[in-house]
Amino acid sequence: MNIFYKISAFLLIVSCSKDNSAPTLPTEPNTRINLSIPSNFPPLNPFIENAYPTQYGVKLGERLFHEARLSTDNSISCATCHIRGLAYADRNPRAIGVAGRIGLRNTPPIQNLAFLTFYMWDGAVIDLKEQPITPIVTHEEMDSSLLEAKEKLKDDPYYQKAFSLAFGDSQITGERILSSIAQFMYTLISANSKYDRVTRDHTESFTALEQRGFDLFQEKCASCHQGALFTDESFRNIGFPKHPDQVEEVGRGRVTGSLDDHYRFRVPSLRNIEYTAPYGSFGQFSSLKEVLDYLSSGVENDTNLDPILKNNGRKIPLTEEDKEALIAFMKTLSDPKFIGRN
Repeated sequence: MNIFYKISAFLLIVSCSKDNSAPTLPTEPNTRINLSIPSNFPPLNPFIENAYPTQYGVKLGERLFHEARLSTDNSISCATCHIRGLAYADRNPRAIGVAGRIGLRNTPPIQNLAFLTFYMWDGAVIDLKEQPITPIVTHEEMDSSLLEAKEKLKDDPYYQKAFSLAFGDSQITGERILSSIAQFMYTLISANSKYDRVTRDHTESFTALEQRGFDLFQEKCASCHQGALFTDESFRNIGFPKHPDQVEEVGRGRVTGSLDDHYRFRVPSLRNIEYTAPYGSFGQFSSLKEVLDYLSSGVENDTNLDPILKNNGRKIPLTEEDKEALIAFMKTLSDPKFIGRN
């Protein structure tokens, strides 16, 4: 059993306990976790050293990931939107926060973050330890603060013991909250799909339809969705329908301030894409078929439309048979064990 599933089993036991006054935790020294890095994956993000996963830090981080007291009214947690069974995404076009407030963007899945170099749709974060600040303080999400969260947790016997095990003393700080959540997220590695078994482990083979989809993917999609993570992490405008709030939502332009970056978004990983509908930065498409139909029929034009589309009549021509094959291949990127179905 790998470390992620050991952690999950431990926390299930803790969460089901009637006596939540103190954690039942072993007292061995806190040690760094030996992450199982797939041979076909890129190097770890060097920022991982700012919050490298440790035995107790990860356990604490997963507990905090499910902690509703991080929100202002104690109603939602990180796990409310990042649902394991949906590859840590959800089914909403845009995230829903406290009091039913609708966020700006679609909830992205959180997988293989240890190997990425940009986070969020606009790449506003490069150090994962800083990422949880955004949902905690954003009005449309948790609408809270690290100070408020710290005050709620400081007298909880479970957290006093858990922080002591993870950090050496029972002091609860915003920095430690962020560090432990990041430690947990760094362990969310998905690398056990059929694609991996075919191309890395050589223990399975594609069906004829999947192979045709793979060949089409290499021809028509892999320039952006490349490598083992199926993203080159570039920021591109691919002419998807624009957000209703075109003043607030300009994609990468919100970070850089450059007009040329308006409506550019980070190329998302396609791993576990079967589980993460709807698709697009604000859930514009309800299915993979809708995405392929749109790309094939013609996208919106902009001065900074990606050259791959601009130089090809603003479309990626696909027959119905092509679309069926591509979807069959993309489903080979699914990892049932990662989402708890195996």
